[in-house]
Amino acid sequence: MQKRVLAINDISCIGRCSLTAALPIISSFGVNTTVLPTSILSTQTGGIDDYTYRDLSGDIPGILSHWKKLGISFDAIYTGFLGSSEQVDMMLALFSEFPDAFKLVDPVMGDAGSLYSSFPMDFPQHMKKLCEKADLITPNMTEAALLLDEEYIDPPYTCDYAEALAERLYARYGAKVIITGMHFSYGEDILGRKTDFLGALLFDGKDYEYALSEHIPGFFHGTGDVFASTLMGAHMQGEELGQALHTALTFTYRSIEKTVELGQDPRFGLAFEYFLSENGKDLV
Repeated sequence: MQKRVLAINDISCIGRCSLTAALPIISSFGVNTTVLPTSILSTQTGGIDDYTYRDLSGDIPGILSHWKKLGISFDAIYTGFLGSSEQVDMMLALFSEFPDAFKLVDPVMGDAGSLYSSFPMDFPQHMKKLCEKADLITPNMTEAALLLDEEYIDPPYTCDYAEALAERLYARYGAKVIITGMHFSYGEDILGRKTDFLGALLFDGKDYEYALSEHIPGFFHGTGDVFASTLMGAHMQGEELGQALHTALTFTYRSIEKTVELGQDPRFGLAFEYFLSENGKDLV
């Protein structure tokens, strides 16, 4: 039977992130993808000024009520950008409506050591409540620190540090953990070139699984959304989380490579469209 995923995130009309990434990517795995927009923006916000923003909190209860009347159910729920504590509370209520659904929480709150400026300082306290109800959380290094009330540590990282961080998150939230955006440096190769890697770590409460790729310099907006959406699609297609982790890392890395090759403005997201046809190909 075809799986149905509910993807909850903002719509950035330009930027290939959030729902404009989640919908095509998850669907490409043969998964029925439903979307619930939390806000709508003219563009994504990183490196772009004067964007428009409309909060859709007032529309969410009516949408959910209509779906309930139709008897719609979900095999999985994936949350991304939530613009307020009110929206977090809405998601908590939604989670309780579908106790058997697989719940992935991407706790979008910050990057590069700082909370996003659009959030009040107490926002992480609300996001913590949602993470407590998740089956899987996918914080970046900044969000991991915020969830643990710890000081952010600049990269590069060691495996010992990353694994201890994942263990503390698992102990605190009782959810499987994938920490994203981990930058490792392994020194120099025989030609004197630095061998830097970027990737993610999965900890399921027992075992660790790394997925790493060569670090491509630059800041590519929407990378986390592409990664989490691919992870969700692959997992719903039937891949175990460890396998889905590698699928997501490979898809994201190739999308970054293609973006660089094409010389596209990294503010406007990754060129993931070139690889969508490869997802779920064994279902055809």
